[in-house]
Parts: sequence; C-alpha cells; structure tokens
Amino acid sequence: MRQKKLDLSLYLVLDPDLCGGIDGMVNTTRIAVANGVTAVQLRAEHEFTRRDWYLAALALKQVLKDTTVPLLINDQVDIALAVEADGVHVGQKDLPVDVVRKLIGADKLLGLSISNLQQINQVNWQKVDYLGIGPVFPTMTKQDAAPPLGITTLAELNQCKQCPAVAIGGINLQNAAEVMQSGSDGIAVISAICGQPNIPYATRQLYHVIEQAKQGIKK
Repeated sequence: MRQKKLDLSLYLVLDPDLCGGIDGMVNTTRIAVANGVTAVQLRAEHEFTRRDWYLAALALKQVLKDTTVPLLINDQVDIALAVEADGVHVGQKDLPVDVVRKLIGADKLLGLSISNLQQINQVNWQKVDYLGIGPVFPTMTKQDAAPPLGITTLAELNQCKQCPAVAIGGINLQNAAEVMQSGSDGIAVISAICGQPNIPYATRQLYHVIEQAKQGIKK
C-alpha cells in the first residue's frame, strides 16, 4: 500500500551544488519540511557518483521517515528502489513512464516533466500521478531546460491536465502567486530555498503565499 500522500503545494527540488553537498541537502530538507515543504525531490545535475546518489537518498529517507512528506528520486529508478523511496520523477529524455511504472510497481508515485502541448497530449494518464510543467521562467539550475513557457502557456497547459501538476522553473516569492493562479496545484522550487541565508523564513514566506493564493482561488 502507498504510505504517503502527495501534496504538491510546496515541492522542494534539492540541488547539491546550491545546498552544499549531501549534508547540506539533508539539513535543508529537515528545516524546510519543518516550515512548510510538502514534497521533496533529489536531483543532481552535475558530478554526482552513483554512491553519492545512494547515500544522499538514504539520508533523506531517514530525515523524512516520520513525516508525511514523500521522497521522490529524479530519473534514477534503481536508487529509488534501493532506498525504498516514495516515488520517481522522469523527464522526456528518461525512461518512458510505462517502463518506469513496471519497474517501480503500482504503489509508488510517478511524476513526468512536460513543457509543451504536444508532450501533454502524449501523456499516459493511467501511469502518471502528477506532472511537472515548466520551465515557467528562465532558470539557471537546469542546463538543458526548454525555453520558458510564461504564465499564459502555463495556464493553457494546466487546462489540459488530467492529473495534478506542479509548476517549476524560476519560481520565487515574487511570482509564486501568479503561478498558483494559473491553475497549478503547487510550485516546485530550488534556489528559492536551497542556499538561502534564512531557510526557515524563505520556506514560510513561500508557504504563506501559496496558501493565500489557494484561498483567493476558492473565493
């Protein structure tokens, strides 16, 4: 049975460079979760050995074990299985979602990145639990990112979704509200939390903006 329920509201994507290695990612996660983060993804864009992936995932699993916050592993299905993570997130250049679903089973969470209408029209909705839509704005944390979508296109893609979706890419305190108002179920952030001088404050501020936006949408 699936143990943890996915809440996309404030989705933290960890970056070992911004956080300061494995210890930094673990510490950032501990603080951020205590201040409102609802989901955590381990992602490493640069030089990260297979052992680094494993040790980082293991340490993060330990930090999150007594919380309701799920741990998702970017792309590395074997690492996710090795540490019994809560799920996997894949992109358009990674293993196809039907293959990943077969490998991880029905009870793990599976996310898919999309960045245009063609990709969202090809989603296998029976296999995917949520989408990551972006990049919404220019971002420096992903070297091979697609061109920025902007709010208008994000809203159009949100209208096409058949499962929850989190927006990602260049999202911060200044633009989080309009991202939520576009129909997104949450925001995924990296540099808005990772590497911030006051992580508790940065996280709480983001969480407050998200909750305010949700209340405004309900009215």
